[in-house]
Amino acid sequence: MTQSFPFSAIVGQDQMKQAMILTAVDPGLGGVLVFGDRGTGKSTAVRALAALLPPITVVAGCPVNSARLEEVPDWAGPVDETLAERPTPVVDLPLGVTEDRVTGALDIERALTRGEKAFEPGILARANRGYLYIDEVNLLEDHIVDLLLDVAQSGLNAVEREGLSIRHAARFVLVGSGNPEEGELRPQLLDRFGLSVEVRSPDNIEERVEVIRRRHAFETDHDGFMARWQAEDAALRMAILEARAALAGTEPTEEVLTDCARLSMALGADGLRGELTLLRAARAQAAFEDTAITRDHLRSVAPLALSHRLRRDPLDEAGSAARVARVVAETLP
Repeated sequence: MTQSFPFSAIVGQDQMKQAMILTAVDPGLGGVLVFGDRGTGKSTAVRALAALLPPITVVAGCPVNSARLEEVPDWAGPVDETLAERPTPVVDLPLGVTEDRVTGALDIERALTRGEKAFEPGILARANRGYLYIDEVNLLEDHIVDLLLDVAQSGLNAVEREGLSIRHAARFVLVGSGNPEEGELRPQLLDRFGLSVEVRSPDNIEERVEVIRRRHAFETDHDGFMARWQAEDAALRMAILEARAALAGTEPTEEVLTDCARLSMALGADGLRGELTLLRAARAQAAFEDTAITRDHLRSVAPLALSHRLRRDPLDEAGSAARVARVVAETLP
């Protein structure tokens, strides 16, 4: 089986890679929304990051990737109790998917052949403890996006239908991507994603040539290319693991809290979710850099945490990210 393209070998797209790393450090950030041109490495980045992360330990027969036997849901029945290591799951959610396929539903085959009411797990069960990737999220039906965001926030999938009452863990990082030319998400849904990134195709020859060079090497000299980038990915993996351990001890000062509120007010962000996410992202960035939280961290993550929470200004041709950068420079000099 061909390995994923190395995360460290992705050329440019620094904000997208930064957002992915922050969700790896703190999966509770609420997912990432990546909007931009086709062919800019959106799906490559999420699969590369999942491949970069250490494998997860699971109960081999558990349909929801439980880490311990006592966490296996009752409805799963007798399972293989052996502990095994598996790669961090990355599950694709296709367009046109039904709610039953997402959440799970009655196992029709068992109901017809045995007369038993049994639960057939859905996509959310497979994605537990991993990543759920939605390409063209802006084309997905709104009620499905609502459902996914609710489950991603609560970490629990609840199914009540056909006489079944099922609960199971569903903790995953939701990554959505799309092309804004094909439609935008409703503001209420945009606000529910933790971080957002706007990606563009490289605009200089050198960077585009380097993209071609690396992809060609990946396809024609796969083993040599993977060996070349193995050390960089290993170092990044270790930095993420160390950041996870350091996160609990990374606490903000009163000045940092005040800066979060001041910046959100200056931008006119609705509600309080913006500054809460801004603080959480700044903590993850500081833990990754193994330092205390400073204004530099707020400046770094503000475009990721706040750009998609602003009211659209049709007269502002520069876009939300540029507006955030401008206000950050004015508010946090």
